[in-house]
Amino acid sequence: MKLEEIFSIQNIIIYFIIINLITFFTMWLDKRKAKKGKWRIPENTLLLLVILGGGIGGIAGMYIFHHKTQKAKFVIGFPIILICEIILIISLCIK
Repeated sequence: MKLEEIFSIQNIIIYFIIINLITFFTMWLDKRKAKKGKWRIPENTLLLLVILGGGIGGIAGMYIFHHKTQKAKFVIGFPIILICEIILIISLCIK
């Protein structure tokens, strides 16, 4: 299998859908655990999921579940990471 086949537009889109769903679900799960006073998902894990491409899912989860909306590193960090990723993707597509 060629590298071009692995990194096809279709596979990249599938990856972004999956990582965003995982990030959204993780935000929901962490909020649920917070409400129940259970062991929480580390903040670095949430940030890593966004860095891996889950920015839309992270932002959606943050505001739909009202989770981490008081923490600047999430309110500011998630959108900044998403914007940087969009710029990177656009620049790669232009080349």
